[in-house]
Formats: sequence, C-alpha cells, structure tokens
Amino acid sequence: MGDKSKKKEQKVCGENNLEEEKKEKEVEEKKDARLEEYGQVMLDHNERKRKIYLLSIIGEVEGHENLPGNSKATKYDHILPKLAELEDNAEIEGVLVLLNTSGGDVDAGLAIAEMIASLSIPTVSLVLGGSHSIGVPLAVSADYSFIVPTGTMMVHPVRMTGMVIGTERTYEYFEMIQDRILTFVSDHAEIAYDKLKQLMHSTEMLTRDLGTVLVGEEAVKAGLINEVGGIYQALQKLYAMIDKKKKK
Repeated sequence: MGDKSKKKEQKVCGENNLEEEKKEKEVEEKKDARLEEYGQVMLDHNERKRKIYLLSIIGEVEGHENLPGNSKATKYDHILPKLAELEDNAEIEGVLVLLNTSGGDVDAGLAIAEMIASLSIPTVSLVLGGSHSIGVPLAVSADYSFIVPTGTMMVHPVRMTGMVIGTERTYEYFEMIQDRILTFVSDHAEIAYDKLKQLMHSTEMLTRDLGTVLVGEEAVKAGLINEVGGIYQALQKLYAMIDKKKKK
C-alpha cells in the first residue's frame, strides 16, 4: 500500500514538473516572439533587480499607411498601447529607448514622443547608428539622452515625397508642422528654438538639400543630446534615476 502511494505521489510530482516546464517554455517563446516582432524585452536580471523595459525604435516610423513588407519599421499603433500599459504597470521602474531610425511619419513620431515625455517613470534614450528627422524629437523625449560617438542626428525641414507645392496654404501647413517639431525639441532639449531652426535650414552641409547632420559629440555641443555614451552609461544613468525617485 505504501509503495502504491509513493508511486502515485512521484507520478503527480512528475506531472507537475512537466506542467511547470511547459509553462516556462511558453513564457520564453512569447518573449522571443515579442523581441523578434517588436524589439521589446524586459531587463530584470541586473544586480539591483530593477525592472527596466527596453523599447526599440528601429527603421522607419510607420504612420497610417503600412510600409512595404521588406522595410524595417516601427509601428506606432503597437508602441502607443505599450507605453500606456507601462504607465499603468506599477512593477515597471524605468524605460530604456534604443533608437536607430531614418525618421518617418511626423504625426506618428510626435505621438510616440509625447507619450514617452509624459511617462511618470524615469526614461533614458540611446541613439545608435542614427536618429534622423522625426527621430530627433523621439531622442529628446526621454528624461535623459545619450548618443554613441559614431551616432548621427539629421535635422532638416519637413517635406512630403512626390507632392508638388503649388499654394501658399501648403507652405503654411508645412510651417505649422515644423513649428510643432521645433517647439517640442526646444522644450525637451538644451537647444534654443531659433538655433534648431537655423540647423534645420542650413545650406552649408548638404549640397543637394537643406539641413544639418550632427555626429556624436556635435549633437551634445549643440544641446540636442545630454551626453555621449553607450549601453553601460545609459543603464547606469537609468538605475541612478530610479534610485533617486525611490528615495523621494
């Protein structure tokens, strides 16, 4: 009788272990799928056990129209709900935003930037490769920003591919869009509105276009980015911001 009970208990334990392993595997598969599709992952294996959400903005920021399937894109209709979820999640202590974007849809980019800027938890951005065009407001939307030494930021006027500007109202509309971008960036970075506008309309650097490209330290000196650094510096800054908030 004792042997039967023991065997039964071992069988139940074995089934429970298999169930736990199955659940762990499902969780890992979901994490891998989320990372592959959205470039998003939770960083929580650090020494202080801080729960950091990693948000990647890669390729072109997609607006209301879908980009071709072979294009790297960040879909704002995925990012906005996720940011709302992070704000509502008491366990999330900070957000690290990785940027390597050529720009994209102005309204979608500004919507994401406004959401990041309005988060109550500490946020840090890190420009890798480049953060061009609407990527500039995205980079400065965080509480603190970093750029790697070889990272680039391109500031240029608003334009619309394939559209012939034939009316004064079209120019006025473009001016309004530019003003929204200039105001947001100057409000969230250490650069004056007029200085940023000057960089946007510069004719000295891009021979076939207007604008300015700033590399690494140049972006810091211009007042767009807070500091030159990489992933280590960005995470250390975020940990310090989280600790400071906890003390308060």
